[in-house]
Amino acid sequence: MNRLGRVNRVLLGLVGLVLLALGVVGLLGLWPFSGRDDVLLSADERQHWRAEGWWWPVVLAALALCVLLALWWLLAQLRRSRLETVLVDTGDGAFALLRGRALEAALSAELGAQDGVARSQVTLHGRREAPTARVRLLLAPYAVPADALDALTDQALTHARDSAGLAELRAEARLHATDHHVRRVT
Repeated sequence: MNRLGRVNRVLLGLVGLVLLALGVVGLLGLWPFSGRDDVLLSADERQHWRAEGWWWPVVLAALALCVLLALWWLLAQLRRSRLETVLVDTGDGAFALLRGRALEAALSAELGAQDGVARSQVTLHGRREAPTARVRLLLAPYAVPADALDALTDQALTHARDSAGLAELRAEARLHATDHHVRRVT
């Protein structure tokens, strides 16, 4: 799971805990505000906090921090996680755009054709000038993980890097084994 997914889960968990606590307080009748004229801070408490010189700068800084974190979270939600295009050097000083999904499909097909690979999934991330491949390989029960990793690094990534004209193509690989059942002999 990526960082944004973790942040989303933590925020959702915190909001859930706050709502649960408010619900419990409401059900137990412990809510301190019961009428229309009840206020969060009484006049004496407000005067006390106004007299403190640090109070308003701290309140404004905390509110500004909350707004900035909310904006960061919103922009992170809108950012695309997959790479749409890859910048390909054509060799004549010009550049072409290669669809990221096409490169992903080519890498996945080449890896899926390897002996011992039951299924492969490739996603491209990063900048279009320097993409990073995230590879997930589901290995068959008889597969040798070192052979699958060699096929990934020596063949598939090299072919993709050369065909796209990239100086380098970094990759993060995750290898998983399929569940297999033992054959019964009768």
